[in-house]
Amino acid sequence: MTSMRFSKTAAFAVASTVLAQRPEDTSICDYYTTALLKDNTADNQATLLTLVVNTVVIGNYTEPNVGVKVPGILAPGKYNGTDVNLLPYFTGELASSNRGGSHGVSVNFLDGGGAEPLKNNKPANSESSSQYFLLTHLYQFFGSLLGCSKQGMPGFDAYEGHASMYEVHKFMDLDPYEFGYFISQVGLAASSFGVANSDIQVVATALNSLFGYRCAPPTTVIESQGAQLQAICIDEACPLAEEATCDSYGPAVEPSSVPPSNSTSTTWMASYPSTPKPTGSGSTTSASSSYVSPYPTAIPTAGAVANGLGLAAAAGGIVAFLL
Repeated sequence: MTSMRFSKTAAFAVASTVLAQRPEDTSICDYYTTALLKDNTADNQATLLTLVVNTVVIGNYTEPNVGVKVPGILAPGKYNGTDVNLLPYFTGELASSNRGGSHGVSVNFLDGGGAEPLKNNKPANSESSSQYFLLTHLYQFFGSLLGCSKQGMPGFDAYEGHASMYEVHKFMDLDPYEFGYFISQVGLAASSFGVANSDIQVVATALNSLFGYRCAPPTTVIESQGAQLQAICIDEACPLAEEATCDSYGPAVEPSSVPPSNSTSTTWMASYPSTPKPTGSGSTTSASSSYVSPYPTAIPTAGAVANGLGLAAAAGGIVAFLL
């Protein structure tokens, strides 16, 4: 994967370039790869996804950007007035990862250098680390979501991981605030690179409709993998899907705590970027108007989601949130 710096020339060009309406026959990935990195190649598409996903995870690290402050999903925050802290899912402080057993296990997803390699446009320092596995799959899934036409060519691998995102996340018991906070950071990260509000809302709607409804029926996210259970928000507080199939899902169980590793916490906090907290009245969503509520009144069909993203079939992005 290419590890290039986001150039000042590209950053300054964003504001004027992305003001134009994205053509309906051009995917979000193709459009913004060209806008930000000029040449729409597999390497550049991989770079675009690296920049955006790394910003979602650790907050602003590219200089300059268009001025939108991004805390990142590993920073504690608030969503709709409720405190949210996703960091324990990454440090192994919660037995929340599915490794094929009847209960969750503890996995340290910051074992590849924490924030330091991300700030250098890399997924991790070690390709054998859980951090490398997580970040590279995030790049690939967001590539599918955004319709990267060059994905699967040399320079940007296609995704061939787990098909059911419910199975991946079943031991996390994520609630609407945790899920909504994640999406808010995706919106802020995209805004920070100059992505148009209309395109951010398309992506947010796709994430919400595909993964944000409890007991959602089997849905195809990656066409080659077929229909699978995809609900990530499974806590009882999550909105119930239309045509709910709750019998297909196991009971949601809150993950148990695991004694934290001092080395993990210390290493992460020492390398975490210094990002100002968003200002507003109790919700991170006040920092930007570039994304929508995680639960739209009307749930779009898979076909509508696909058409909005410029894809041939509905595809998922957040899917590897904690793979």
